[in-house]
Amino acid sequence: MQVNKKIEQLIKDYQIIFGTDEGKRVLEDLKKRSHFYSTSHVKGDSHESAFYEGQRSLVVFMESLINHKQ
Repeated sequence: MQVNKKIEQLIKDYQIIFGTDEGKRVLEDLKKRSHFYSTSHVKGDSHESAFYEGQRSLVVFMESLINHKQ
């Protein structure tokens, strides 16, 4: 049960921080820098594709916490 409380608090923390004007600007910057709006695939370079997808997946995860409905 303690783990669920920590996760719930973490979700609330993300929502509070990224719900501010400053947080929204930071999140938008992270999206632009992490291939959130574009493909992460680099033709002929699987390593670079994986690197870009790793960046993108972190922002996707953050977005999922921010938009989580409780």
